[in-house]
Amino acid sequence: MQEVITLAVFAVCATFYLKESMRWNHIAGFALIVLAVFLIFKD
Repeated sequence: MQEVITLAVFAVCATFYLKESMRWNHIAGFALIVLAVFLIFKD
C-alpha cells in the first residue's frame, strides 16, 4: 500500500512541479502495481 501512495505522490509532483509528461508505460506500470496490491490484500 505504501508503494502505491508514494508513486502517486511522485507522479503528481513530477507532472505538475517538474513538468514531466506521463507516458503510457508509466501509467501501465502504476496500474500493475495497483493490481498487485489489490490481489495481495484481497480476502
